[in-house]
Amino acid sequence: MNITESLLGWYAQNKRPLPWRETREPYKVWLSEVILQQTRVAQGTDYYHRFVLAFPDVQSLASASEQEVLKLWQGLGYYSRARNMHHSAKEIVEKHNGIFPSSAAGLKKLKGIGDYTAAAIASICFEEPTAVLDGNVARVISRLYAVDTAVDSNSGKSILTDFANSLLDVDQSGTFNQAMMELGALVCSPRTPACYTCPLAFGCEALKQNKTGDFPVKTPKKVATVRYMNYLVISFVQNGEELVLMRKRTGKDIWKNLYDFPCIETENSIETNDLLVLCEKQDAFFGLPYVVKQVSPEYIHQLSHRRLLAKFIKVELDGIPAISSSLVAVTKEKIADLPLPRLIDRYLANLI
Repeated sequence: MNITESLLGWYAQNKRPLPWRETREPYKVWLSEVILQQTRVAQGTDYYHRFVLAFPDVQSLASASEQEVLKLWQGLGYYSRARNMHHSAKEIVEKHNGIFPSSAAGLKKLKGIGDYTAAAIASICFEEPTAVLDGNVARVISRLYAVDTAVDSNSGKSILTDFANSLLDVDQSGTFNQAMMELGALVCSPRTPACYTCPLAFGCEALKQNKTGDFPVKTPKKVATVRYMNYLVISFVQNGEELVLMRKRTGKDIWKNLYDFPCIETENSIETNDLLVLCEKQDAFFGLPYVVKQVSPEYIHQLSHRRLLAKFIKVELDGIPAISSSLVAVTKEKIADLPLPRLIDRYLANLI
C-alpha cells in the first residue's frame, strides 16, 4: 500500500465527526476554514455554530452590519479576517449572485482568501484537484520528506506544495486534503508526534533519521514589539445615568472598528501620577475636575507580533464632557453590546 492509500484508509477509520464535514456548501466550508486558521477545533466549533445560527448563508452574512459580525467574532482575534469575510460575502452576493466561484483561482480574487483557503474550498466543495498547504499539512510533508527548507519561506511553500500535489488523489481531492490535515492535527503533532501509530511511518524520512523534532524547519521569529497602553476608563453622570466613554478604533492599527477606552500610549511604563500629568496636558479629562477611583494591575496581552502591556485608570468626571466624534458615551450595560478586543473584555470581566 502506498502513502496516499494508507492515508485515506486511516482517515476513513479515524476522522472526527466535525459539523463542517457534513456539508459541501462552500459558505460553511469557507466559514470553518477562516475560523480555524488560528483557533483550536474545540473553541472554533462553538464559534462555527454561533455564526451559522446567526448567519446561515452568505446572503445573511452580507446583509449584516460590520458591528454585528465583529461582535460575533469577538475573542477569536485577527479581526481583519472577519472584516475580509464580511467584505467578500457582499461581493459574492452583489457580483456573483450569491454563488461562490468554483475554482481556486476564482476564489483567490475574493478579499482575504489566499492559496490555502481557496484550495480547501475548491477541493472539498468542487473536487478541484489541488492540494492544500496549511500548518498541519506542512508539518506532515516536511517530516515525510525531511524537507530542510523553511516551511514559511516562499521556496519552502513551493517545495511542500509540489510534494503534496504529487501525493494527491485527484479523484477524491477534498477527502485527501482533509485526511492530510487530520493526520497533522491528531498524529503528526508539533511536539509529541505519535510516530509509531502513524499510517505513514513506513515512508517517513524524519522518523528513519530519528529527527522528527527537527522538522518542520522555520525561519526565526521576529521579536515582538512592546506597546505600553494606558487606558482611561472615564465615567460621568448625565440625566441621572452613569455613562462611560468608549473609543471606536479606526485607521490601520490593531483592532480596526472595534471599541476600546481612550488610551494614551507611552514609550515605557509610566507611574500613575506622571500619567495623570500627561493626561491633563493632553486635555484627556476635558478640563473637568476628576477623581481617580481605581488603578488596575498590569495586563499582558500577546498578539502575533506585538506584546501589549496595559493598565486601566478608572476616573470619574465632575461634569459633562464635550466629547469628539471618535468617542461615544454608553451605559455600562451597553458596553457588552459593542465589539471589543479580548484585552478590554478581560478587564471588564474582572473590574467593572
